[in-house]
Amino acid sequence: MNTDIALNAGRFILLILFQVLIFNHIDFLGYINPYIYIIFILLFPLNANRSLFLFISFLLGLFLDIFSDSGGVHAAACVTIAFIRPLVLRSTFGVSYEFQTIKLSSVSFIQRLVYVLVMVLVHHIILFSLEIFNLSHILFFAKTTLFSSLFTILLSMLILVLFRRKDS
Repeated sequence: MNTDIALNAGRFILLILFQVLIFNHIDFLGYINPYIYIIFILLFPLNANRSLFLFISFLLGLFLDIFSDSGGVHAAACVTIAFIRPLVLRSTFGVSYEFQTIKLSSVSFIQRLVYVLVMVLVHHIILFSLEIFNLSHILFFAKTTLFSSLFTILLSMLILVLFRRKDS
Protein backbone atom coordinates (compact mmCIF):
# COMPACT_ATOMS: atom_id res chain seq x y z
CA MET A 1 0.00 0.00 0.00
CA ASN A 2 2.76 2.46 0.91
CA THR A 3 4.60 1.58 -2.30
CA ASP A 4 1.44 2.41 -4.29
CA ILE A 5 1.21 5.79 -2.58
CA ALA A 6 4.88 6.50 -3.23
CA LEU A 7 4.57 5.33 -6.85
CA ASN A 8 1.53 7.52 -7.51
CA ALA A 9 3.05 10.54 -5.75
CA GLY A 10 6.24 10.15 -7.77
CA ARG A 11 4.27 9.70 -10.99
CA PHE A 12 2.19 12.80 -10.15
CA ILE A 13 5.26 14.99 -9.58
CA LEU A 14 7.30 13.63 -12.50
CA LEU A 15 4.49 13.96 -15.02
CA ILE A 16 3.81 17.55 -13.97
CA LEU A 17 7.52 18.39 -14.19
CA PHE A 18 7.94 16.75 -17.60
CA GLN A 19 4.79 18.43 -18.88
CA VAL A 20 5.74 21.90 -17.65
CA LEU A 21 9.47 21.79 -18.40
CA ILE A 22 9.53 19.80 -21.65
CA PHE A 23 6.21 19.02 -23.33
CA ASN A 24 4.60 22.46 -22.95
CA HIS A 25 7.47 23.88 -25.02
CA ILE A 26 7.17 21.52 -28.00
CA ASP A 27 4.44 23.52 -29.83
CA PHE A 28 4.98 21.63 -33.10
CA LEU A 29 3.74 23.59 -36.15
CA GLY A 30 2.34 26.25 -33.81
CA TYR A 31 -0.62 24.26 -32.51
CA ILE A 32 0.37 20.65 -31.73
CA ASN A 33 1.23 19.96 -28.08
CA PRO A 34 1.35 16.59 -26.33
CA TYR A 35 -0.33 16.43 -22.92
CA ILE A 36 1.27 13.37 -21.35
CA TYR A 37 0.34 14.31 -17.79
CA ILE A 38 -3.01 12.55 -18.24
CA ILE A 39 -1.12 9.25 -17.99
CA PHE A 40 -1.47 9.78 -14.24
CA ILE A 41 -5.26 9.56 -14.54
CA LEU A 42 -5.05 6.60 -16.91
CA LEU A 43 -2.89 4.59 -14.51
CA PHE A 44 -4.45 5.57 -11.17
CA PRO A 45 -5.49 2.47 -9.16
CA LEU A 46 -9.01 1.23 -9.80
CA ASN A 47 -9.79 0.42 -6.19
CA ALA A 48 -8.96 3.91 -4.90
CA ASN A 49 -11.53 6.14 -3.25
CA ARG A 50 -13.46 7.85 -6.07
CA SER A 51 -13.74 11.21 -4.29
CA LEU A 52 -10.01 11.19 -3.58
CA PHE A 53 -9.32 10.32 -7.22
CA LEU A 54 -11.46 13.21 -8.45
CA PHE A 55 -9.74 15.59 -6.02
CA ILE A 56 -6.25 14.45 -7.04
CA SER A 57 -7.23 14.77 -10.71
CA PHE A 58 -8.42 18.31 -9.99
CA LEU A 59 -5.08 19.06 -8.30
CA LEU A 60 -3.20 17.66 -11.29
CA GLY A 61 -5.10 19.96 -13.63
CA LEU A 62 -4.84 22.89 -11.22
CA PHE A 63 -1.04 22.60 -11.03
CA LEU A 64 -0.88 22.53 -14.82
CA ASP A 65 -3.14 25.58 -14.96
CA ILE A 66 -0.95 27.44 -12.48
CA PHE A 67 2.24 26.65 -14.38
CA SER A 68 0.64 27.26 -17.78
CA ASP A 69 -1.45 30.30 -16.76
CA SER A 70 -4.44 28.71 -18.45
CA GLY A 71 -7.31 29.68 -16.17
CA GLY A 72 -8.72 26.30 -15.17
CA VAL A 73 -9.06 24.50 -18.50
CA HIS A 74 -6.70 21.69 -17.50
CA ALA A 75 -8.50 21.21 -14.18
CA ALA A 76 -11.87 20.97 -15.94
CA ALA A 77 -10.55 18.48 -18.50
CA CYS A 78 -8.84 16.35 -15.83
CA VAL A 79 -11.89 16.17 -13.59
CA THR A 80 -14.06 15.29 -16.58
CA ILE A 81 -11.93 12.34 -17.69
CA ALA A 82 -11.50 11.20 -14.08
CA PHE A 83 -15.28 11.27 -13.71
CA ILE A 84 -15.98 9.29 -16.89
CA ARG A 85 -13.10 6.84 -16.42
CA PRO A 86 -15.28 4.07 -14.86
CA LEU A 87 -17.63 4.22 -17.86
CA VAL A 88 -14.72 4.09 -20.32
CA LEU A 89 -13.10 1.23 -18.39
CA ARG A 90 -16.37 -0.72 -18.27
CA SER A 91 -17.02 -0.29 -21.99
CA THR A 92 -13.40 -1.04 -22.94
CA PHE A 93 -12.56 -3.93 -20.62
CA GLY A 94 -16.00 -5.32 -19.69
CA VAL A 95 -16.04 -8.03 -17.03
CA SER A 96 -12.39 -7.48 -16.12
CA TYR A 97 -13.29 -3.99 -14.90
CA GLU A 98 -16.31 -5.25 -12.94
CA PHE A 99 -14.06 -7.52 -10.91
CA GLN A 100 -11.25 -4.93 -10.83
CA THR A 101 -8.77 -7.37 -12.32
CA ILE A 102 -7.51 -5.06 -15.06
CA LYS A 103 -3.77 -4.71 -15.42
CA LEU A 104 -3.11 -2.25 -18.21
CA SER A 105 0.15 -4.01 -19.06
CA SER A 106 -1.58 -7.39 -19.46
CA VAL A 107 -4.53 -6.41 -21.68
CA SER A 108 -4.36 -6.53 -25.46
CA PHE A 109 -2.75 -3.68 -27.34
CA ILE A 110 -6.09 -2.84 -29.02
CA GLN A 111 -7.92 -2.56 -25.67
CA ARG A 112 -5.16 -0.37 -24.27
CA LEU A 113 -5.22 1.78 -27.41
CA VAL A 114 -9.01 2.20 -27.30
CA TYR A 115 -8.86 3.18 -23.60
CA VAL A 116 -6.10 5.75 -24.20
CA LEU A 117 -7.76 7.01 -27.38
CA VAL A 118 -11.14 7.67 -25.75
CA MET A 119 -9.66 9.30 -22.65
CA VAL A 120 -7.28 11.52 -24.65
CA LEU A 121 -9.97 12.58 -27.12
CA VAL A 122 -12.42 13.52 -24.37
CA HIS A 123 -9.66 15.38 -22.48
CA HIS A 124 -8.59 17.31 -25.56
CA ILE A 125 -12.12 18.15 -26.68
CA ILE A 126 -12.88 19.60 -23.23
CA LEU A 127 -9.49 21.33 -22.98
CA PHE A 128 -9.53 23.00 -26.40
CA SER A 129 -13.24 23.84 -26.42
CA LEU A 130 -12.77 25.74 -23.15
CA GLU A 131 -9.49 27.27 -24.29
CA ILE A 132 -10.62 28.41 -27.74
CA PHE A 133 -14.34 28.90 -26.97
CA ASN A 134 -15.27 30.61 -30.21
CA LEU A 135 -17.36 29.15 -33.03
CA SER A 136 -15.56 31.27 -35.61
CA HIS A 137 -12.41 29.27 -34.81
CA ILE A 138 -14.05 25.86 -35.25
CA LEU A 139 -11.52 24.69 -37.86
CA PHE A 140 -8.61 25.68 -35.62
CA PHE A 141 -10.32 23.85 -32.74
CA ALA A 142 -10.79 20.70 -34.84
CA LYS A 143 -7.25 20.79 -36.21
CA THR A 144 -5.69 21.41 -32.79
CA THR A 145 -7.81 18.74 -31.10
CA LEU A 146 -7.14 16.12 -33.77
CA PHE A 147 -3.40 16.57 -34.14
CA SER A 148 -2.65 17.17 -30.44
CA SER A 149 -4.73 14.07 -29.65
CA LEU A 150 -2.81 11.96 -32.15
CA PHE A 151 0.53 13.21 -30.80
CA THR A 152 -0.56 12.64 -27.19
CA ILE A 153 -1.88 9.14 -27.97
CA LEU A 154 1.34 8.20 -29.75
CA LEU A 155 3.55 9.46 -26.91
CA SER A 156 1.30 8.00 -24.21
CA MET A 157 1.28 4.55 -25.80
CA LEU A 158 5.06 4.73 -26.21
CA ILE A 159 5.52 5.73 -22.56
CA LEU A 160 3.10 3.03 -21.36
CA VAL A 161 5.01 0.38 -23.31
CA LEU A 162 8.47 1.58 -22.31
CA PHE A 163 7.75 2.11 -18.61
CA ARG A 164 5.30 -0.66 -17.83
CA ARG A 165 5.82 -2.52 -14.60
CA LYS A 166 6.87 -6.12 -15.01
CA ASP A 167 4.92 -7.31 -11.94
CA SER A 168 1.59 -5.80 -13.01
